[in-house]
Amino acid sequence: MVQSINTKSELVMEGTAFMGMPAYGKIMIGDKGFEFFNEKNVRDFYQIPWNEVDWVIASIIFKGKWIPRFAIKTKKNGTYTFAAKDAKKVLRAIREHIPADRIVKSLTFWQVVKRAFTRKK
Repeated sequence: MVQSINTKSELVMEGTAFMGMPAYGKIMIGDKGFEFFNEKNVRDFYQIPWNEVDWVIASIIFKGKWIPRFAIKTKKNGTYTFAAKDAKKVLRAIREHIPADRIVKSLTFWQVVKRAFTRKK
C-alpha cells in the first residue's frame, strides 16, 4: 500500500483520473497535497504536493452550474486531468491551499477555434 503524503485529510471523494485509460478511485485533499488512489490497482496513484502545483484549470459548463473535469498543471511534470463526483467541493478545498488567482477557467471550444484562425503567422 502507498504511504500518503498528507498528515490530515480534509476531503475524500470518488473521482476519475484521465491519464490514458480512465482510472476510478478516490481523490484526497489534505494539508500537504492532492492525492488520487486507484481502487483496483494500488500501484496506480498520483501525489501532487501543494508547492508543486502551478495552475488549476477548471472546465466550466452552463455558467458554472456544472464542472465536468479539472486539471492540475505542475511546475515540472506536466498536466493531470481529473473528474470528481462533486468538482465544486474539490475546487473549494483546493482553493484553501492554492491562491484563487491560480485557479482559472479553461477555454471553450469556440475560443480555441477562434484563436486558431486569428493567430498571427
